[in-house]
Amino acid sequence: MLKQSLQQKLLQKLSPQQIQFIKLLQVPTVSLDARIKEELEENPALEDLSLANMNEPQEDYPDKDPGDQATQEEQTSDNEEFNVEEYLQDDNINDYSGSSNHNNDDEDDRKEIPIAIQHSFFENLKQQLDLLSLSEKDSLIGHQIIGSLDDDGYLRRPIESLTDDLAFSQNIIASEEEILNVLEKVQRFDPPGVGARNLQECLLIQLRKKDSDNITIQKAIQLIENHLEEFTRKHYDKLERTLNINSEELKAIIDEILKLNPKPGDSGAAAGKQLHVIPDFHIQNNDGVLILTLNSRNAPELRVSKSYQEMFQHYEKSDQKDKKMKEAVQFVKQKLDSAKWFIDAIKQRQQTLLKTMSAIMNYQYEYFLTGDDRNLRPMILKDIADRVDMDISTVSRVANSKYVQTEFGTFLLKSFFSEAIQTESGEEVSNKEVKKILEECIANEDKRKPLADEKLTDILKEKGYPIARRTVAKYREAMNIPVARLRKEL
Repeated sequence: MLKQSLQQKLLQKLSPQQIQFIKLLQVPTVSLDARIKEELEENPALEDLSLANMNEPQEDYPDKDPGDQATQEEQTSDNEEFNVEEYLQDDNINDYSGSSNHNNDDEDDRKEIPIAIQHSFFENLKQQLDLLSLSEKDSLIGHQIIGSLDDDGYLRRPIESLTDDLAFSQNIIASEEEILNVLEKVQRFDPPGVGARNLQECLLIQLRKKDSDNITIQKAIQLIENHLEEFTRKHYDKLERTLNINSEELKAIIDEILKLNPKPGDSGAAAGKQLHVIPDFHIQNNDGVLILTLNSRNAPELRVSKSYQEMFQHYEKSDQKDKKMKEAVQFVKQKLDSAKWFIDAIKQRQQTLLKTMSAIMNYQYEYFLTGDDRNLRPMILKDIADRVDMDISTVSRVANSKYVQTEFGTFLLKSFFSEAIQTESGEEVSNKEVKKILEECIANEDKRKPLADEKLTDILKEKGYPIARRTVAKYREAMNIPVARLRKEL
């Protein structure tokens, strides 16, 4: 049965401008340039002022304050179907299409960074394969094996699957013995350990390339072949009894094993996988006074295109305002609105970043003066949100992806937030302080008898931090510190 009814609902929706601001706010500085370039390419009504001015004679087109432009616009504004003069500016600049070509050229120039020519990991292996005297069939098998390696240099694909791959893709019928024979040749390539099917085989390949007459190497091969599990679990006492060696001999064997590379494929690619961090803020200590500045990349010079301004002027002067003309102006208005929203969102982003970081700096003033983790106060998102009168989610978007450069390092803002722990005296301190003490205790421990979590708990209680053992274990794991048994050394 169908029936009609009236209902009242309260719905909270974000406007397109708010969504655009939220997305821009969580973008870090390192990605902001790409986001602005994307907007410039999508919206021809938006221009990069710093690039547009390169084509303009400065004496004919002086830069003007945006506030002055807005005043002049209001003075010449008429009430049309569209508020045309709202988008007009007095800056006479070249046509957008002309400056666009210059922009692209400039972008290309900035991209042409000299890069050292180097062969990739797989290209290096293929070159070594081509140097061998192999039959055509074995050469194709070798290329199939190299193409099946993972990025870390391991062959995790079963031999039976390689047989099927060769049959279907290369129309080659190869036996398991033939594939293993070529695989053995690939395992002799550099870097040592490449082509291994597991960690044990990888380590053995590297050890067997060393001096076979060396007793230590022989014992290391015996250890990896027969006692790898005991070695990974650091059951050193059992290894000494089994191999009939003393602690000094075992230490020499372990030192040889630790020199090996468990991921040979990463050695060639590590150089190209560096993480580049561009700080969003800079804090300087000027004789005890902290000075906060925003990275200049967060403040691009953007404005509305001159060519779209002229389109509105043409529409104003035109006597014939037919349907096609109105549709064109509607399109232009949409692009201008989008450009203005984007510029406003960028400005709002700057203000929010500065306001939030300023509150964090003032809250942690002693820490930013000294760089000592013991001066880091307990601080949660709500503490900063209350100071800046913003939502917690807004502060979270700023803290999760932004970096600040100080005189003692560059840090993610999120790292300054920590929970409070109450000492025996009733004072609230940051859990960062407890982690620092834990780190110092473990760094200074006797590596032959590392401190267990229970002992670390007792040490913290003696220092006035009544913390449970499970909390100590949680902090230790958060700092990527293994359990006591795995920290044991000879």
